[in-house]
Amino acid sequence: MKAYFNLFDFKQTINYKNEVLAGLTVAMTMMPESLSFAILAGFPPLVGLYAAFIMGLVTSIFGGRPGLISGGAGATVIVLIALMKSNGLDYVFAAVALAGCIQILIGLFKLGKFIRLVPQPVMYGFVNGLAVIIFMAQLEQFKTVVGGHESWLSGSSLYIMAGLVALTIGVVVLLPRITKAVPPSLVAIIVVFVIVLLFGIHTKTVRDIAAVSGGFPPFHIPSVPFNLETLKVIFPYALIMAGVGLTEGLLTLNLVDEMTATRGNSNRECIAQGSANILNGFFFGMGGCPMIAQTLVNLSAGSRARLSGIIASLTILVIILFGAPIIERVPMAALTGVMIMVAVGTFEWVSFRIINKMPKQDVFVGILVALITILLHNLALAVLIGVIISALVFAWESAKRIRARKYIDEAGVKHYEIFGPLFFGSVTAFNEKFEVLTDPEEVVIDFKESRVSDMSGIEALNKLTERYRQAGKKLHLKHLSDDCQLLLKNAADVIDVNILEDPAYRVATERLS
Repeated sequence: MKAYFNLFDFKQTINYKNEVLAGLTVAMTMMPESLSFAILAGFPPLVGLYAAFIMGLVTSIFGGRPGLISGGAGATVIVLIALMKSNGLDYVFAAVALAGCIQILIGLFKLGKFIRLVPQPVMYGFVNGLAVIIFMAQLEQFKTVVGGHESWLSGSSLYIMAGLVALTIGVVVLLPRITKAVPPSLVAIIVVFVIVLLFGIHTKTVRDIAAVSGGFPPFHIPSVPFNLETLKVIFPYALIMAGVGLTEGLLTLNLVDEMTATRGNSNRECIAQGSANILNGFFFGMGGCPMIAQTLVNLSAGSRARLSGIIASLTILVIILFGAPIIERVPMAALTGVMIMVAVGTFEWVSFRIINKMPKQDVFVGILVALITILLHNLALAVLIGVIISALVFAWESAKRIRARKYIDEAGVKHYEIFGPLFFGSVTAFNEKFEVLTDPEEVVIDFKESRVSDMSGIEALNKLTERYRQAGKKLHLKHLSDDCQLLLKNAADVIDVNILEDPAYRVATERLS
């Protein structure tokens, strides 16, 4: 129980200056994204800031590892856009809270380790699809409503919007070449804000999208009917959001593990994310998950402890309470430019450079996952399909590797030494290697270099044993694992099993986490 209550490692040496500065920098970079993602989904802007505060604070204190930054992330918000359009904000809050419950259950049952099953091509497709969605969503800011109908901006309005977006992108790109002391996205927003203010430029602002009333996150029970019909509506969205959040979160956790040469606790991170999302559902937050960009900003600023995440969250709360009038006057062009650069930074450009070096099936999986993500806005489904296809490809390749070395010893006994896994995909090739009718009276199958992996393989051994029995011949199986022996009951009278050198196979667990 001590591990659950030991939230902070007091033996860790903390550089307080680095932690405080990193926290302030993270807050400044997180706010534009949280606002933009909220506006993108049709939420009130403040809902995004509340999510950044709640997610950041809870996961920084209770999360699976120091240095990981969570907030209102685009990956989870995009999942909820359709629900927002069809059912409204209260259903979104209900879905966020339910997603939190699902994430807690995943953590309690220690299922976080299954993130290892996501192959790299699936992640490339997932991230690239997400980047395209974020970019395409920014084009909506170049539209306006005229007479109740949406139309593209034209004339001076279009030129002003495009010019301010281009200026924002220019500052974000060029400033890091001059100094990295301040976040370029924050400087870009300030520059555009000042120019619009000084020159009285008429352009769309956050206030035109929705009013921002600064206050502490209010407690609010979602106004939805508590019945089975509501559950049917919100459960698919909650399940997808939980899956997407944990997928992106645990992959980010693994990334931090590699960068810091330490190990986080994936199951604890699942529980922390779930708890934060439950609070989001009842305190006007749009939910979220760990954010790769902000985590990298945090680490590059020198943070290695939990303090920076706490500082970032409290900074956002202070800005919410006292900076609402300023936030409302922020030009949408500035946020659009920042989000375009977020999309560019999110895209895995390295996937283009290595595409000629990747197996064709991996390229296909990556493109398919990206297309599903873009067309359906269903990131969890895209990842699931990618994992399934990757698994089938792996099974097919593994099935082709099974082979047998045959020889007859001095005593006239024929030996089959099996190499490669015996499972559902390799059963047919395995059966074709035996010559039951022409084999001698005694046959030995040696599984020293093989492994019976599933029930299909065990059934294949049952049938092969029966074939030899009907031919009046004796079959010996050597180096067969204990679990297989227990299941081979109907062939017990003709099987001679040698288990002296058979190893015990176990799957790695999260015990070290």
